[in-house]
Amino acid sequence: MSRLLFVTAGGLGLLRPAPGTWGSLPPAIAAAVLGTLGGEGVAITMAALLVAGILVSLLLAPWFEQHFGRHDPPQVVCDEIAGMSLCLLLLPWPPLAGQSPWWSVALACIAFVLFRGFDIAKPPPIEQSQRLPGGWGVLVDDLLAGLAAAAVCWGLILLAR
Repeated sequence: MSRLLFVTAGGLGLLRPAPGTWGSLPPAIAAAVLGTLGGEGVAITMAALLVAGILVSLLLAPWFEQHFGRHDPPQVVCDEIAGMSLCLLLLPWPPLAGQSPWWSVALACIAFVLFRGFDIAKPPPIEQSQRLPGGWGVLVDDLLAGLAAAAVCWGLILLAR
């Protein structure tokens, strides 16, 4: 039972519809809340969630593939935790010096929407990375989606300055 809680992010991956969207929420909410409080702790929190998501995705891949009977089952959202956390880790907190703390909420929301967009659309090379074996095929597409979302967020931040 504990393995199921780890791979489904406490059961979020069992929610319908769109379990990947539910699983991407915890890092975004944590960044938004910590960002409104000044941004301290966002980097440490995102790094911890990133490492946890990577480890769970890689170490429990044989178990969850056997348990759910398929490669990259939708209920498994530890990879979304990792990808969303990577995206947020790469962003500045607070996003704009001297601005309202609500910019942090806006940035977290924009990052969330972009991450989900890249994760769902899977443009190349994101889609091809799913062919990697085991947990790597589950994880790398989300990490690439996180990198792409962070790059677009940085572009938007630079435009807003």
